[in-house]
Amino acid sequence: MRFRTATALRAVLALTAATALAAGTTAAAQARDTDRRADRHRTDRAWPQRLVDRSPELVQPKALTVDRALGERRAAELVRLTQQLYTFWNTGRTEYLDAAVDPAFRDNTLPAGRPQGPTGPAFASQAFRAAVPDLTCELSDVVIAGEKITARLVFRGHFTGTFDGHRGQGQPVEFNAIDIQHAPGARITEDWHLEDNQTLLRQLGIAS
Repeated sequence: MRFRTATALRAVLALTAATALAAGTTAAAQARDTDRRADRHRTDRAWPQRLVDRSPELVQPKALTVDRALGERRAAELVRLTQQLYTFWNTGRTEYLDAAVDPAFRDNTLPAGRPQGPTGPAFASQAFRAAVPDLTCELSDVVIAGEKITARLVFRGHFTGTFDGHRGQGQPVEFNAIDIQHAPGARITEDWHLEDNQTLLRQLGIAS
């Protein structure tokens, strides 16, 4: 009777040890899986930032979301196109516009009085800077998916020039814009854009 009891006790202890070992192995595997997921999450969050050209002359996006399906090379191309285009708006330097925009570029929301094609943005920039010579363009948010670049912009400066016959008194200017750019290849071929012109005109003292 004692023999059977001792044997049963040893069997129970062995089963308990095996169960504990299996549980420990499962817990360790789960911990490793959690660590791998955390590593992938950290990598995914860092990935868009690796695409940004850190050259000091280019504007830097404040926030950037990029579709990973594009692949790193193509995604980096589109991010650089974005930086070049908005460096043009930030500085007025047309070499950045020329680098970003295709000769066959088309503005699908062309304002009255603005030429169609690549000369349109250059014309608009020159007109803006006649009124606000220190105009800057903040690249606040960028989303890139497929062949489309969507950008949220903030323009800032001071009205020290002239606009529509009005002379500025140095009043601060800050207004927002949303752009959608289409870049099926190496450069942008068309766009759609919407600016908060009512806020701009009110800050210029032209509209109430």
